[in-house]
Amino acid sequence: MNYNEICLKIVTLAQSVGDFLKHERLQFDNNRIETKGKNDFVTYLDKASEERIITGLSKIIPESGFIAEEQTSIVKGKIYNWVIDPIDGTTNFIHGLPPYAISIALLCNDELVVGVVHEIVQNETFYAWKDGGAFLNGNPISVSEKSEINDSLIATGFPYSDYTRMDPFIETMKYFFTNSHGLRRIGSAATDLVYVACGRFEAFYEYALKPWDVAAGALILTEAGGEICDFKGGKNYLFGGELIATNKHVFAEMKEIIGSKMNN
Repeated sequence: MNYNEICLKIVTLAQSVGDFLKHERLQFDNNRIETKGKNDFVTYLDKASEERIITGLSKIIPESGFIAEEQTSIVKGKIYNWVIDPIDGTTNFIHGLPPYAISIALLCNDELVVGVVHEIVQNETFYAWKDGGAFLNGNPISVSEKSEINDSLIATGFPYSDYTRMDPFIETMKYFFTNSHGLRRIGSAATDLVYVACGRFEAFYEYALKPWDVAAGALILTEAGGEICDFKGGKNYLFGGELIATNKHVFAEMKEIIGSKMNN
């Protein structure tokens, strides 16, 4: 399987669907918003976008399966599975606030091999394939060289339905308020990850995540030279619902800080 070729086909597909969403956002109907759970929304454009993505991906690898946010059931393939978020940052999208992104990843036997994140408002497409490096709009990208948290800009995401870990999470925020260049919450985990990959952030951490939030960004980050783990320092970040993603220099420091506060 030629992952380079597949990746570039996904880039074209993601950009096409992104253009569709950008046009449709101009006449967005707020009356067609559904609620899946507390602060968990889906729009008719999430569904339309996902349908277009699935149709396109089915042509690239016909025998593939899908793990997609808006599907009512998961249809898994034997070897290849796509992990899709048609609009990562739906709440931002509803309010007309950037960023929001299309996130598409390919798993081969549960290993990430291709990832594409298309941030629609800025028209930035981040992509990577296994052992091929990471790119933004055709140009190679890499994580930053900042070596300490004190010199770093940190990203996170606020929980919107799972508040069971709020107290230790707030402790992490207090730490970064006073020991970094600042803390940012932009509302799209896929975008957070690729911003670490291209050096705009030094680190990102969050809990209560889904695989479609992070799959594509996780591969792009590692191909850009970054590090990623769950809060215990392990590798269960894709399906485990939590992750720490950093450049290579602050990884150990972030693991220690997050682990000491979130694992007690």
